[in-house]
Parts: sequence; structure tokens; C-alpha cells
Amino acid sequence: MSADDRFGRSFREERESRPLGRRNEIVTGPVSDWATDFSHLEPEWAADPYPIQDDLRRRCPVARTERFGGGWLPTRYEDVAAVAYDTEHFTSRSVVMSNFRPPREVAPVGVTPPISSDPPFHHDARKLLLPAFKKSAVARLEPATRAYCHELIDSFEGRDVVDAAHEYAQHIPIRVIADMLGFPPEDGPRFREFVENTLEGVNLPPDERIARMDKLFDYLLEQIRDHVANPRDDLTTYLIEAELYGRRLEPSHVSGTMALLLIAGIDTTWSAIGASLWHLARTPADRERLVADPSLVPTAMEEFLRAFAPVTMARLVREDMTWRGVEMKADDWILLSFPAANRDPAQFDRADEIAIDREVNRHAAFGLGIHRCVGSHLARMELRTALEVWLERVPSFTLADPAAVTWAAGQVRGPRTLPVRIT
Repeated sequence: MSADDRFGRSFREERESRPLGRRNEIVTGPVSDWATDFSHLEPEWAADPYPIQDDLRRRCPVARTERFGGGWLPTRYEDVAAVAYDTEHFTSRSVVMSNFRPPREVAPVGVTPPISSDPPFHHDARKLLLPAFKKSAVARLEPATRAYCHELIDSFEGRDVVDAAHEYAQHIPIRVIADMLGFPPEDGPRFREFVENTLEGVNLPPDERIARMDKLFDYLLEQIRDHVANPRDDLTTYLIEAELYGRRLEPSHVSGTMALLLIAGIDTTWSAIGASLWHLARTPADRERLVADPSLVPTAMEEFLRAFAPVTMARLVREDMTWRGVEMKADDWILLSFPAANRDPAQFDRADEIAIDREVNRHAAFGLGIHRCVGSHLARMELRTALEVWLERVPSFTLADPAAVTWAAGQVRGPRTLPVRIT
């Protein structure tokens, strides 16, 4: 079958031909008790989840909610790690907790392989991506990334207040991922819309959420067809031509992996950059130390990743079972809060402190287990480069208005607005 034939059918037609997943009644409103009614969409969670997580870790290490059709939230490092490594009792067929669960038939591939894939398929799907994200491949992207960071800061000329999230952090991974996939860089605003629909629209009615996701996959189909007609040296063409088990990838595999790279490769990194700049804007001692000694940036960066880990992943319970003393039902959600795990005092000394010279720092910001982030080298390069350029060009800055800083709700947390004053 030619590539043209493979991608002749729209992804919407393909999705509509599959069995429907489980949809749940939407439950909203203020949280009554975080131990029995948690919701990662509430404004107080977005603004500052750490006191909530600390309280749960002390009195109820595995919290419960009836929202989203039922789910669980472990907050201790050992419990988060146990779920992450346990592929027998927990499936990855959906990693974004919402009111819609894909049908069991999508396993072991899932909607966005390899992050939605279960063993043994996961290993082979992940292996396809490793060449593009190895250290040597990422190193080749650094000069262009560094030049783009300078270009963004050049645009600040003559201004004393800028939005470090919207005008700096958000643009960097968008440009990097667009270049890797061979997408038009001017489509950046559309990428932001796709990110928000995927990660922040989880409490929408399932039909509306699916319709919004269709926009993403329609866009990907448009890009794929353009690459079929005009192959080039980028990740999209690589996926179109890649083989697994002796045959070309299914269209749903190609589009799902592209969706993963577009969504996960953008929001996670811009959130990490933004949170790091937020900390430095409000902590002059750390900012001045890094300006005086840029060689400390890589170590400080790891601490920012630990303390402000942006990503929380989800799993689904395979079958009814008792786990850590709680009765879990098949298809219950379980949220893997890597941010909570990274602040567990049983795992990290001075867990609630930001120590930019912390030497031993085996954090879980990039996940644990088989789904540890395949793009960790890329994310580290982007974060380090963004901080180095910013501190070189903007060595003195503060929060222009702390109350004006807003944070994303949902499973990827980072500043959405971050007005800073250049001093």
C-alpha cells in the first residue's frame, strides 16, 4: 500500500469506526475534602498544589475522588514509583484523566504511542523514536535554539515589563518541535490552542472534547499529506516511512506519535522554563548567584525540575483489586503526581526547599518506569539554553505584579502569564 493510500482516510472517519469508550457524567464545583474529592482542575491546585499534597501525604497518602468517573491520587514517592513500574495492574492506554476513557480495544498501542502503549508493544514503538532524541541529535539543535532565544529577547528592546511566559518560554519549544516535525513555524498559535484543548479541556463534555481533538488530528493529517507529497529530512517523513514488524506504521500510529510530540514536547518544556524564571524573579539571591556563576545553571536546572516538576501522568486500573489498602475498580484513574513525589521528605532531604546547588538529585520530573520521557535530553537542552540566554541578556528582573501570575490547571502545571520587570 502506498503512503498516499494509507493516509487517504481521515482520522475522524477512522475514529468513528472504532468502539466508543466509557463516558462519565461531569462533576464540578469546589472540593469538599481533598482526601475524598480531589480535583487537579481547581484554581487553588493550579495556584499552589504543594500544601495540598503535603497534607495528603501526611493524613491520606492515596486520595480518592468520584469525579472523572472515579480516580486515585498517591502522593508518596514510593507509591508513585510503584504504579509507574507496575504494567501488570495498570494500563497506559490513556494518560490524560478526563471524563472519557478510550475503549480497552485500543491497547496495547493506545491513542498516542508510545506513551499510551503497554508492553510489549511499547518497547518497540519507543525504540523508533530514540535516534531523534539521543544526545548527539539534540546537540545539533542547540545553536539554532540559542539564536532564537536571543531573537526573542531582542524583541524586548525599549520595554521594562514583559511576559516571560507568553513572550519567551512558550515560544522556544514551539519553534524547536515545529522544526523537528517540519511544520510551519507560523502555526505556533495553533499549537498553543491544541495544547490547551488537550490538557486543560478535560472537564468538557466528552463529545465537545473529542470534537476539539479532531481539530488537532485534522491538522496532523494535513501535514502528513503534505509530507507524503513532498518528503523531507524531518521527523514527520521519518515516521511516515518507518517500519515496525516488517510493515509501515498504521496511520493512527503516525498521527498519535506526532500528537504526543507536539503536545508533550511543548507544554512540559515551556512550563519548566516559565517556572524557573518565576522562581528567579522572586528569589534575587539565587538569580544573582547564577548570573555570577553561569556554570551552576545545569545543577540549578535539575533543582528547578525537581521542585517545579510540571508533569502529572495518568494510568487506568486494569481489574478490580486492593492496592495499598484501598479498593480500586477496573478503569479507575490513578494520577501519578511526579510533583508530589519530588517533594516527599522521605525521598529528598529538605524537600520543601529550593537548593540550586543540590548535588544528589534523582528527581522524577521526567517520569519513572518504562514511560520515562523519551525527550528528556531535548527538554534539558531547551531549559538550560533558555536560562543561560535569559540570565546573560536579562541579569536583573523581578515580578512586575505577583498577583498577575497565572498557572495552568490540569496535568501539566506552569505559568501561563508571568509579567516581569526588567531592572
